[in-house]
Amino acid sequence: MIIVMKHQATLEEISAVVSQVEARGYRAHLSHGTERTIIGVVGDDRPLENHQFELLPGVEKVVRILQPFKLASRDFHPENTIVRVRGVTIGGKQIVVIAGPCAVESRSQLLETAYAVKEAGASILRGGAYKPRTSPYSFQGLGEDGLELLAEAREATGLPIITEVMSPEAVPIVGKYTDIFQIGARNMQNYALLHAVGKTRTPVFLKRGMMNTVQEWLMSAEYVLSGGNQQVIVCERGIRTFETATRNTLDINAIPLLKQWTHLPVFADPSHGTGKWELVAPTAKACLAAGADGLIIEVHPHPEQALSDGVQSLKPERFKELMEDLRRLVPALDRTI
Repeated sequence: MIIVMKHQATLEEISAVVSQVEARGYRAHLSHGTERTIIGVVGDDRPLENHQFELLPGVEKVVRILQPFKLASRDFHPENTIVRVRGVTIGGKQIVVIAGPCAVESRSQLLETAYAVKEAGASILRGGAYKPRTSPYSFQGLGEDGLELLAEAREATGLPIITEVMSPEAVPIVGKYTDIFQIGARNMQNYALLHAVGKTRTPVFLKRGMMNTVQEWLMSAEYVLSGGNQQVIVCERGIRTFETATRNTLDINAIPLLKQWTHLPVFADPSHGTGKWELVAPTAKACLAAGADGLIIEVHPHPEQALSDGVQSLKPERFKELMEDLRRLVPALDRTI
């Protein structure tokens, strides 16, 4: 449930309500809005009676949250969450584009891509140092050497970096380098990993599992939020359906649904969502029209030589063309880029 305090509620009244929540074995999460303070009551599913709190001084009303995710719910946090990373604002009016190769393959490949996406207008550089692959014989990434190359690219271009973390044990080493942890689709319900990144204060970019519902996805976000890390971004990257013409089915209608259900920034991944570079640009535009706060797009200077996901990667010149198209589109959406 959430407890909505009156506009003129004092700090003492708010503290008294928090004390009553904690005395009953629950945790209280405060959200200070421009007009009111909202106290989220988080804990197990034991029933609580509204009247236990409605009679307390300063309380305006008590509202039950029907969804199982509480901290991720827009009922609990009506205003959009803003995530700030090295001067980049995520979740505000500006559309944020993350771009780069699927995998860090070499110094020259990464730096060439980083300079190209920076010039085209990307705000954040992506690149995988550790790669979860379906086949154990596929390229698995450069590991810490890849992380060091990402850090070098950040130093050279000024772009913040995002890279995937695959296990709780890897959180310290990846956290030493990255600005944003990416949790990939295959790890969306890796609860030990979600707990581990939830204990950090590094932003978390949580991709939807390929066979998970929106509710299950937001419950995974709840794991991170409940650990104390409030900087969570969710990313629709396509789900597995009966359709075989594309790599996945990009669930664009999930984007406006998420904007209703959660206060967290919402991104889309048209590269993994389609698996075909020819479809990336049109679906990217559709995702922004549906309300996405940003995009993550794979870019590679030589896709035909890529060690991972070359078929869905844009060449730098195509990425530049897409960014030019997006600049013409976003004013109609009352956004900037």
